Amino acid sequence: MNDRFTTPWAELALSRFPRDPRDRLRAWDASDDYLLRHLAALTPPPAGAVVVVGDRWGALTTALAARAAGTGADGPVVQITESFLTREATRANLAANGLAPDAATLLTTRDAPPERIDVLLVRVPKSLALLEDQLHRLAPALHEDSVVIGTGMVKEIHTSTLALFERIVGPTRTSLAERKARLILATPAAPAGRGTNPWPLRYDLPGDAALVAGRPVVNHAGVFCADRLDVGTRFFLQHLPTGPGLGRVVDLGCGNGVVGTAVALADPDAEVLFTDESFQAVASAEETCRANGLDGRDGRDGRDGRDGRDGRTVFRVGDGLDGVPSGSADLVLSNPPFHSHQATTDAVARRMFKDARRVLRPGGELWIVGNRHLGYHVKLRRIFGNAELVASDPKFVVLRAVRRG
Repeated sequence: MNDRFTTPWAELALSRFPRDPRDRLRAWDASDDYLLRHLAALTPPPAGAVVVVGDRWGALTTALAARAAGTGADGPVVQITESFLTREATRANLAANGLAPDAATLLTTRDAPPERIDVLLVRVPKSLALLEDQLHRLAPALHEDSVVIGTGMVKEIHTSTLALFERIVGPTRTSLAERKARLILATPAAPAGRGTNPWPLRYDLPGDAALVAGRPVVNHAGVFCADRLDVGTRFFLQHLPTGPGLGRVVDLGCGNGVVGTAVALADPDAEVLFTDESFQAVASAEETCRANGLDGRDGRDGRDGRDGRDGRTVFRVGDGLDGVPSGSADLVLSNPPFHSHQATTDAVARRMFKDARRVLRPGGELWIVGNRHLGYHVKLRRIFGNAELVASDPKFVVLRAVRRG
């Protein structure tokens, strides 16, 4: 959906990424609007380096780049995101609104943060752990005159959210709610109780994790179920296809990489591609592999072109399997998400299934785990023409679909 977002500095045409004319969800919401109106009303207008964290589709970054272009603001606009899709949405939205590619600097959560931040704007993420990690990383760059504003819908801001701002940034208060959105206003004060950043988290997998029982796992903040093995993956691990002869395997939406690691350990000849749209997830998968004695090659992002050590495990951040050659995989494994930010949707899973069919060779297989109620067998039959139940329990199913012809 291409939507018109009226900001204090410009009217913007914004869309999500990848753009889908059937998608009726906006690329911005009331909390983005509330933050920008509040920022524009501050006297004197805040100046200097502006850092935007958690911007979901680039609405905040694009608006602030338009502000800088219109007012001649002297500081850079920097976006920090853990999402490949957010970064690409921002690039597309900057271009759609006539703004230069360098109107904003786009960093990931794996990049070194700026050394000085004069204005910090935080779109509160769904993951409290990711908020904790990012505040720890950015707080040293704040100074006593920095402006710190968080924003989110009322349902997204909890007592624990405010406690993190209070502990890591400084004294914190909230605004009145407007259109079910609220602001978080924090004053940098270098609290004595800030503590150290607890992320990434490392632990050993439980005894019922099948092929990887007792093995180490590394989780960066924001990865799904970062502090424990989620029950769906646990069930999937107990029913994975095992070697030898698995060939070229893709761990699609790899998260912390436990599933792909299990396959790589089970079949020493398998080549495993770990891919996710989250920079935090792919970093977790790479470190999980290293912790288990698996080397790898870093193909995180075709735009960056970064390559590391040669090996039979490859790590890639991207939009699904976009850019992966057709017919290049023998096996795709996935635990598909059914949320896109706060929205419940099967659109992500459908795209993953279509991507998997394209990259599988004839006779290649897609194996997935999902909640029973999601009806993935119906979607697989539409896309593959077949779907077989491999295993089930009261909550989950493991399904297998074969690329025919």
